[in-house]
Amino acid sequence: MKSSPHRHTPAIIDLKAIQNNIKKMRQHIGSKADLFAVVKANAYGHGAIPVAQSVHDLVDGFCVSNLDEAIELRNHLITKPILVLSGIVPDNADIARSLNITLAAPSLEWLELIVSQKTNIKGLKIHLAVDSGMGRIGVRDAAEANAMIELADKNGIIFDGVFTHFATADEADLTKYEAQKAKFAALVNQLSRRPQYVHSTNSAAGLWHADQVQDIERLGVAMYGLNPSGRALGLPFDLEPAFELKSELTHVKTIHAGDTVGYGATFTATEDTIVGTVSIGYADGWTRDMQGFHVLVDGQFCEIIGRVSMDQMCIKCEKHYKIGTPVTLIGKDGAHEITAQEIAEWRHTINYEVLCLLSDRIYRVYK
Repeated sequence: MKSSPHRHTPAIIDLKAIQNNIKKMRQHIGSKADLFAVVKANAYGHGAIPVAQSVHDLVDGFCVSNLDEAIELRNHLITKPILVLSGIVPDNADIARSLNITLAAPSLEWLELIVSQKTNIKGLKIHLAVDSGMGRIGVRDAAEANAMIELADKNGIIFDGVFTHFATADEADLTKYEAQKAKFAALVNQLSRRPQYVHSTNSAAGLWHADQVQDIERLGVAMYGLNPSGRALGLPFDLEPAFELKSELTHVKTIHAGDTVGYGATFTATEDTIVGTVSIGYADGWTRDMQGFHVLVDGQFCEIIGRVSMDQMCIKCEKHYKIGTPVTLIGKDGAHEITAQEIAEWRHTINYEVLCLLSDRIYRVYK
């Protein structure tokens, strides 16, 4: 999808805020562990390349979702270690090896497929994934893990790490978290040998269980200034949101009682109403269910009326503003602010999803 800078609907990314959040987390967890910046999914909508380049000297490595994200980083001169967190298709392992990209190894079957490809995999680095209760990828017993270590050794593959992922580290109830932690520790203790890296903590675990960070802290959503728990848990230190979303009014008019707005005519005016049109829609990730929510114009909350269309939406204005008047969708305007968390609560989802859904059509501006 092509970025649209001429539409005047930018996302404004504060790289300094991201850097400050990393520095705060480093101080919080101490200097013992390596800190890997998670820049998957286009850095949670913030832009993987600009973010990675801006924090390169503050972190020890990067985490991504898939091989293509890792290749993109390498193509833009990101030289530090890169760990692919999801299992890739086996016939691409030689590409990872050639670019010094570390792969998550989710199962013995997967590793056997890599070995069977007969491509050059000597020197490929892997981190064994352990399913301690997340239920996605990973081994579930030490016997399979040790068989993978043996197979890797026979084929010149470097057993560089072992990791797991917590499902509930962002919740107040620690029952599931403690069970996962114990299961992971038990499996690691049964390995034929310990690798260089043993790691389990994501943003949430690093924030609320800093004493349990092992060899790597995988810093994800907190790096971008968002609370992984939403509002369930208070933060141990202030985070700085790095994302603002702006637009402007492209059309302003007055409609009358009985007039409707949007597909399905879901809004009917009961009196003379000033309506402004804003260039953003569900093709940008500003979803149809935002009807009834609000934006900020001139420091005042303005209701979104009618269904959000693919490319545009309408708002109820307090007065007849000029075309080009700024509109704030995420961020501050005057004494008020709209946060990704508030939008998430309106949509009955999480703040991660709000930012990740914002499409590439929204061009990113960096400060």
